[in-house]
Amino acid sequence: MTVPDDVVPDDVVIVGASAGGLAVAEALRRKGYQGGLTLLGAESHPPYDRPPLSKQVLSGVWARERAYLRQADELSALEADFLLGDPAVRLDVAAREVLTASGRLLRARAVVLATGLTPVRFQGQDGLAGVHTLRTMDDALGLREDLLDGGRLVVVGEGVLGAEVAATARGMGVDVTLVGLGDAVLADQLGDLVGGMLTRLHAERGVRLRLGVAVEGLSGSGGRVSGVRLASGELLPAETVVVAIGSRPATGWLHGSGLSVRDGVRCDSRCRAAPGVYAVGDLASWHHEKLDRRLRLENRTNAVEQARIVAANLLGEDRPYLPLPYFWTDQYDAKIQAHGFFPSGARVDVVEGDLEQNRFVALYHRDGKVTGVLGWNMAKAARLHRGRVADAIGD
Repeated sequence: MTVPDDVVPDDVVIVGASAGGLAVAEALRRKGYQGGLTLLGAESHPPYDRPPLSKQVLSGVWARERAYLRQADELSALEADFLLGDPAVRLDVAAREVLTASGRLLRARAVVLATGLTPVRFQGQDGLAGVHTLRTMDDALGLREDLLDGGRLVVVGEGVLGAEVAATARGMGVDVTLVGLGDAVLADQLGDLVGGMLTRLHAERGVRLRLGVAVEGLSGSGGRVSGVRLASGELLPAETVVVAIGSRPATGWLHGSGLSVRDGVRCDSRCRAAPGVYAVGDLASWHHEKLDRRLRLENRTNAVEQARIVAANLLGEDRPYLPLPYFWTDQYDAKIQAHGFFPSGARVDVVEGDLEQNRFVALYHRDGKVTGVLGWNMAKAARLHRGRVADAIGD
């Protein structure tokens, strides 16, 4: 790596200034670490919470500042350097050096990688106005501006993000069509029972559903999107399109670093990718010792919990990361919490509440074990069943 004149030595450099990166810095300080800390962020915004982007920020219920994870004085108290709006472009693993887009070189005793995800896009979509992905604060604000202009919205993707955007937009009074390959909303993630209930919920709220269909591409006129083309040849007219067909770990800047970056940064059970180099959050693919398998989880809760383990290991502890996977989604008046794993074909038993009342706890079973617990508007009750999943994982 060619070394620019501007070389900044530091003790710990955290590449990524979102929830996971911030959590590493805070955990280090709580544990008494007094060395240098630098957080490098691609965006100009201070660290903010991403889950509200598809809900409170998009709807306008929250101003952008309410999504900020910490106030300015709290960030200042960390005594860390926040280098925002200057993304990392290269990592030298052996030297533990990070090169930024502006040419700044950061040297460190340890580097933590927390660059998250990048959305999957359709070919040619970036040349059409009115086509959006939703990953950043600016994405959410730009989409909101288009929705307030009126017109028809087509959301491509029936997973968590697509379903949340559809629900939020419908709550804003937008004409919404939700398109996806799956036969039901979130069925791939949560199975047929919950998927069917969510599908009915969206239909009842006025979302047009085109499920079990493939999208061929986008159509445009005068530089702006005009519709979504289905594989059948049908065109769904739209003034605004949200592409929510998945994300990939943001590892492009790590190619050539020597790290294994297939489906994220490959780490050991301590979240260590190489001596002095760790990864957290959506980016990290690590070995779960209890499960004896590799996991990569995409949610804020995981990023924060994993960050605490990484901070401990940076300070000389030797702690494996052994979480029980968790995610949640809010759509209309449905608040869903999911703990564990939800394999295809799992038996689902409702153990508390009532499906008809849209308030229940369900256990998922596979091969005689409880693999997951799901709460629909019963968050506290669902948490009380987490131990049954943890016991099964520990067997």
